Amino acid sequence: MGVWLVLPLLTALVIILISRFSWKELGLKPNFKGNIKWYLASILIFPVVTAIVMLIGATTNWIDLSAFALRPFIVAFGSTMFVNFIIDIFEETAWRGYLTSQLLKLNLNDWKLYLIVGCVWAAWHIPYYLVFLPEADIQAVMPVSRAIYVVVAFTTFLCWTVMFTELFRVTKSVWPCVILHTVEDSLINLLVISGYISIAVGKEILISPINGIIASILYLAVGLGIRAYRIKACGMRSDQILISKAEECSG
Repeated sequence: MGVWLVLPLLTALVIILISRFSWKELGLKPNFKGNIKWYLASILIFPVVTAIVMLIGATTNWIDLSAFALRPFIVAFGSTMFVNFIIDIFEETAWRGYLTSQLLKLNLNDWKLYLIVGCVWAAWHIPYYLVFLPEADIQAVMPVSRAIYVVVAFTTFLCWTVMFTELFRVTKSVWPCVILHTVEDSLINLLVISGYISIAVGKEILISPINGIIASILYLAVGLGIRAYRIKACGMRSDQILISKAEECSG
């Protein structure tokens, strides 16, 4: 599993070493100036959307919150943050810092960019879902076979990709994406897999904070909102200066 985790980034680093790739394109600089709001957003997006989903679930009786205990949950959430942060550095540097930055050079329209990155990112997770992820964890999230779960996860990744891609593009840094991913891994997986909430049988595909349709639509809306901001901001700058990198504002 460790080999599977680090191989995409190691492959990218080998390509970088034998090519004319600029290390600056990886987005390793934090670029705090002008981007503090996006760092704050990267912390809040998953908690806010998850809270909305849980509120909808509780209102419709699709989610049972009776087992939820705030203090133990906060402790468990905090205890997983560091490990997830390290893991997500490998993921985000490979899929956003390298793959996305290189595809942007091809001047693809946004939808092709999302589709390619989303499919590659999702396909890389197939060994995780088919081999590494315990069967009990899959059943806790959604009572389906591993093969069906892969299909569901693909849809989730395509929705999430818009948000991750646009956060990288608007900040030109991988670190907001690393934070976003870390919060996601430490929050929604813990809620469902560790039993802090329970979902009514048959409603998982609708209301699950991990793969549910409602959550996926909300995350897609967040991504499209960031995209709209980026395009508007680029349009405003183009009224003042000549933009040399067309991919920054391509739609």
